[in-house]
Amino acid sequence: MIQLVQFAPAFGLPNASPFCMKLETWLRMAGLPYIAVNDSMRVMKAPKGKLPYIVDDDGTQVADTTLVIEHLTRRHGVPLDAALTPAERGIATAFQRLFEENLYWAVIHTRWADAAGWALTQQAFFGDMPVPLRWFVPMLARRGVLAQMRGQGLGRHRVEEIHAIACRDLTAVADFLGDKPFLMGEAPTSIDAVAYAFLANILWAPLDTPLRRHAQARPTLEAYCARMKARYYAG
Repeated sequence: MIQLVQFAPAFGLPNASPFCMKLETWLRMAGLPYIAVNDSMRVMKAPKGKLPYIVDDDGTQVADTTLVIEHLTRRHGVPLDAALTPAERGIATAFQRLFEENLYWAVIHTRWADAAGWALTQQAFFGDMPVPLRWFVPMLARRGVLAQMRGQGLGRHRVEEIHAIACRDLTAVADFLGDKPFLMGEAPTSIDAVAYAFLANILWAPLDTPLRRHAQARPTLEAYCARMKARYYAG
């Protein structure tokens, strides 16, 4: 059986990491049996130094959620995106970049730079670490993440500018979703695993932010998340 190695659930969500939540949601959408290994300590030996990663049922380890999905789609013949046209695949890829390469860093800012967000994040990701690791690993991780955010570029902006950039992303998602049940239309596809993971982490994490308030002002986004939750996490 596939092992999904990830952080433990937190914030009342399947995972406080949008990427862990994305991959677990995709596994459920694909109907692939898996076992969740919720262990933050496994990040120390992760293939690329990050969670999540998978150990496939043949023992193959694959890291990076996009590469994991590509691997599992090929190996297990997952037809989730088979009906998409080339143009739709292009749109889905563009929205994936919006979520994972831009909006992600704004979410990171609310959780790792903001003091209130950091208090929650530190407990969610490092609370189960043993002493003495719990004394210094969070500090080192925070320093590294903030350096990455500055290197990416978003971290060089003022707080108000970061929030404005993220809110434009959320508006774009809401406008494109419209009254469709799923992002690409009537049937769920892989991009919905991405969208649900990020939107739910903005809307439902216990942290009041301008991003959350902007998303809440667009009821179709919360209805979309509720629809995904009912379909893939009922019970």
